[in-house]
Formats: sequence, C-alpha cells, structure tokens
Amino acid sequence: QEVLAPLQGGVCAIKVSVGQKVKKGDVLLLIEAMKLENEVPATVEGIVKEIKVSTGASVNNGDVLIVLG
Repeated sequence: QEVLAPLQGGVCAIKVSVGQKVKKGDVLLLIEAMKLENEVPATVEGIVKEIKVSTGASVNNGDVLIVLG
C-alpha cells in the first residue's frame, strides 16, 4: 500500500520509521504548504516498509511518500 502526497509542498517532519507498526489514521509525516503544516495519515493499518522521502524534500501531488506492508 503506497501513501501518496495529497498536495505539493515540502516535507517538514517524518513521524515514523521503517519497521514501525501503524494504525489507520496515524500521522506518518507533515508537509508544509503555504506556511501551513498538513498531516499525512496512514490510509490502512500496516508496517512501514519503505520511506521514499526525507525531511526537507519537495514533493508533488501524487508522489509516493511511504510504502506500507
């Protein structure tokens, strides 16, 4: 299950690590857009398999941020 960027912006914080178990609704990371921090929640329950972005990275709408397994 891929977690996609809901909007364009900059990754300002990553709240999970690889191997961590998450529940649906848990905040995975924060994206700053127009001076607002937007929470990106887990869409399903699972384990963080891969984090495809780093803090400070710019992302576009639809980019893969995190892979859950």
